[in-house]
Amino acid sequence: MNTTSIAGSNKEVDSTTVLTDINIEAIYNRHISTIYKVCYMLLHNPEDAEDAVQTVFMKLMSVHPQFQNTEHEKAWLIVTAQNYCKNILKQSWKRKRVDIERIEEPVSENNSWKKELLQEVFNLKHKYKIVIYLYYYEGYSTKEIGRLLHLNPATVRTRLHIGRKNSK
Repeated sequence: MNTTSIAGSNKEVDSTTVLTDINIEAIYNRHISTIYKVCYMLLHNPEDAEDAVQTVFMKLMSVHPQFQNTEHEKAWLIVTAQNYCKNILKQSWKRKRVDIERIEEPVSENNSWKKELLQEVFNLKHKYKIVIYLYYYEGYSTKEIGRLLHLNPATVRTRLHIGRKNSK
């Protein structure tokens, strides 16, 4: 059993059950980039994505889940981020809001195709967008995505196929 002493105390606790500030900081540093990308992909706004990331990590600190390994941490954070973003998108004020800065943003010639491709992915329905992101950007297999999202791997493959077809 991996134990650690609590400062000022003779108690020893199993280090896998206690999330310390050091553990939370390490988890944050390991997964901040991925969680931000998931949130940005779903919310299409950097400020909203930053708020969502902050909320996800605040939930981590309040819930104190037990993780088996870093992949389990990452999966928990991705699912939590996805659920939070879906709830934000359901709110009526979010659906009716327009981000003026994004409308007026000029597109340069040399990266316009990248922006067009990214916009195609952004325009997909959530269920296609999340599997495309996890598959292409995070490198998860269809089986792993199925486990993460509680879907049959065949369903994941179907959503990938439809998502690719709809983004062409």
